[in-house]
Amino acid sequence: MLRELYIENLAVIEKASVAFGENLNVFTGETGAGKSILIGGINAVLGARVNKDIVRSGTDKAVVAALFDNIPDNVRKIIEDNGYECGDELLLQREIFRDGKSTARINGKTATAAILKEAASELISIHGQHDNLLLMSNDRQRDILDSFGQTYELLGEYREAFKEFSSLSRRIKNLSDTDDIKRERAELLRQRIKEIDGYKLHIGEENEISEQLNKLRNFENIQTNIYGALNAISGDEETEGAYQRLKNARDNIYALMEDIPSVSALAERTDALLIELEDIREEISSLIPDQAEDMERTLDACEERMSDILRLKRKYGCELDELLTEAEEWRQELYAIDNSEDVIGELAEQRKIKGEQVKKLAERLTAKRKAAADTLTKRISEELAFLDMPDIRLVFDIKQDKVTLSGMDKVEMLISVNKGEELKPINKIASGGELSRIMLAIKNVLADSDNIQTMIFDEVDTGISGHAAQKVGIKLRQTAKTRQILCVTHLAQIAAMADTHLLIKKSTDSSRTYTGIISLDHEGRKKEIARIISGDENSDISLENAEELLNRRNEI
Repeated sequence: MLRELYIENLAVIEKASVAFGENLNVFTGETGAGKSILIGGINAVLGARVNKDIVRSGTDKAVVAALFDNIPDNVRKIIEDNGYECGDELLLQREIFRDGKSTARINGKTATAAILKEAASELISIHGQHDNLLLMSNDRQRDILDSFGQTYELLGEYREAFKEFSSLSRRIKNLSDTDDIKRERAELLRQRIKEIDGYKLHIGEENEISEQLNKLRNFENIQTNIYGALNAISGDEETEGAYQRLKNARDNIYALMEDIPSVSALAERTDALLIELEDIREEISSLIPDQAEDMERTLDACEERMSDILRLKRKYGCELDELLTEAEEWRQELYAIDNSEDVIGELAEQRKIKGEQVKKLAERLTAKRKAAADTLTKRISEELAFLDMPDIRLVFDIKQDKVTLSGMDKVEMLISVNKGEELKPINKIASGGELSRIMLAIKNVLADSDNIQTMIFDEVDTGISGHAAQKVGIKLRQTAKTRQILCVTHLAQIAAMADTHLLIKKSTDSSRTYTGIISLDHEGRKKEIARIISGDENSDISLENAEELLNRRNEI
C-alpha cells in the first residue's frame, strides 16, 4: 500500500511529504487549495501523462515520489520481469521538466512511464469525476461486467481468433478483386521482386558492408599500426625487436644456470614467452592487407554496394533486412494471385473453421457475461441500498449484436431509481449524486475481485448531501477496514469518518502562493470539520456538531 508521498515544485506545492495510514485517509481544504494537484501528482508517479505547466513557476523541474510496502506478488512479478529488483518496499519516482520532458525511476533505476503504469494498475485504483462520465458508455459498462466476471482470459482467446478470422477475410477479399486490379498488383509485385533479386542481397549484408568500409577507409591507419607492431616485435636493420631482446635475455638466463641452478624455472618461463610472442607475430602478420591497388578496388566496390543499399532503403522506406523479409511476403502474395482460385478455396476453408471457433468463443463469452451480470447486479444493489438508494432496480441488459473485437454482446446498464418507474438506460436518467453512489458501489464490488490494496476517490461526494453523505462516509470507513483508501471530500460527514485526516492549506506571502499538507490531530479535525459545516472554524455550534460527528465515527 501507499506509505509516503513526496512532492516538490508541483504547481503551488513547493515541497511536501505525506505519510498515509493503512485505512481511511481523507483530504480536505478550501476550494483551490491544491487537492486536485495532489491527485495529479499521484497520477504522475503512477505513469499518467503529464503537462509541463504542472511544474512550479520559476523552477526547472517537479519531482513526485511514492513509497509502497507490502508489495503483492503480481506487482513484484511485473517489476522483476522488467529487470528491476523488488524487495519489501517499492519506490516509484517521476521527474517532470520545464521543457515538457519527463523521467521515471523504479527503486532508483531509470524506467519508462509505461512500466510505472503497468505496475500502478495493480497497486492503486483511482476514481474521479471522469469515471462517472465513463459510466455512461456502453463499452465501459461491458468492461465492468468483464472485470467482475474475470472474462479476460476467454476474451483474449476470442480476440486472437477474431483477428485471425478478419485477416483471412481481408486476404480473400484482396484475391477476389477484379482481374484488372489483380493484374496491376501482380505486375507491381513482379517489378519489385525483380529489382530486389537483381542485387542478390542477403540479411545482415548492410552491417557486413559497413564494417568492411570502415576497415578499408582506415587502411592507412591500419597498415601503420600493423607494421609498427611487427617492427616492435621483430625489429629492423638498425634496431633489435622485442623477440630478439627476449631471446638474448633467455640466453643470459641459461648461462646463469651453471652458477645458479634455481633460475631454471625462469629459463622455462622465458621459453614460453618466446613461443607466445612468435604466435602473436604470426597473427599480426595475417592482418596485413592485400596490395593497395586491390584495396582501392575493393573500397570502390563496397561503396557502390552500400550506395545501392541506401537507395533501396530510401525507395521503400525501411531497413534492408525488413525489405528482404517483405520481399518474401511479396513472393507469397504473387503466388496467391497467380493461383488465386486455388488459394481462395484454401483460405475460405480456413475462414470457415476459424469462424466456427469465433462463434463458439463468442457464445461462451456471452454465457459468462450473463452469469456474471446476475451476481454483479445483486451485489451492486445491496451496496446501493446501504447508500440511501433502497428502491433502485438495476440490470445489465445483454443483447446480441454484430460480431466485433469484444464479442457479439451489446451491454447496457438499465436502472430505475424510484418504485413504479420503468427501467431506462443509466445515461438517460441518473443524476450526478446517483452516478457517484453507483460508481462507489461498483468500485467496492470490483475491489473484492481485483485485490488492489489502495483505492483513491477524488470527490466521490459530488451531488450528494445530508443522510446520503453520511452513508457514503460509513461505507468508505467500512471498506477501509480491509484496504487503504484515500479520499478527497468537501463534506463533513465523510471527513469525520477518516482514520487519518490531512488538511491541504494554501498560504501566500508578498510574491508567491504556497500549499502545505498537514496531518490533523483531534482538535485540528474539529476545527476543520466545523469550517466545512459553516465556514467558521471557531463557531461554537459548528464545533459541537463536529465533535458529534467524530464521536459517531467511533460507534461504527
